[in-house]
Amino acid sequence: MSTNLRAIHVELASCEVCEALVRFKEPAPGETCLCPRCEFPVELRKPNSIARTWALVLAAFVMYIPANLFAMMVIKQGGQSESDNILGGVITMLNAGWYPVAILIFIASITVPLAKLVSLTGLLISVHLKSHWNPRERAVLYRVVEVIGRWSMLDVFVLMLLIGLVQLGNLMTIEVGRAGTYFAAVVVLTILAARSFDPRLVWDALEDET
Repeated sequence: MSTNLRAIHVELASCEVCEALVRFKEPAPGETCLCPRCEFPVELRKPNSIARTWALVLAAFVMYIPANLFAMMVIKQGGQSESDNILGGVITMLNAGWYPVAILIFIASITVPLAKLVSLTGLLISVHLKSHWNPRERAVLYRVVEVIGRWSMLDVFVLMLLIGLVQLGNLMTIEVGRAGTYFAAVVVLTILAARSFDPRLVWDALEDET
């Protein structure tokens, strides 16, 4: 058994909202332990964290497919209309010489969402297997995923700005295709999955270490 003293050993729990350290005792049926500072329900571990996170991650994987297959941009110019998915839009912008925008959209729309999904999947599998492998690095990985989630809609904002600039210049018309809905769903689902995952489960496996 690990000799490191943990909050759970002395009946302490951290509030998710204000991060206050609360003296925790298992409440009676029908009752809830509330944070004395902000009155948010306090629990030693997020209930059903693994099951809920798996459901959200799998749903995000499903949404990721149409988000990349369907048209993200519909470009109208000279009476002609051309639809591009995310990768096709990146290629179009590269051909037009808009290299920074193309790189930003490629990273934010393709690389980052997939990296987040793979990272969350890896964390879930490691917790399920009660892995002792590099818990500190896995905790850092979770924090990175959580922070990146706040910037997941950056490329959508860039696309909106691009649409406004192009239309103001009367060069062409760019509209967001139906893939935008699926991509927004991927962003929301991955944010919820990161919030649903309890990183303290990474350290719980070390309790069985001898």
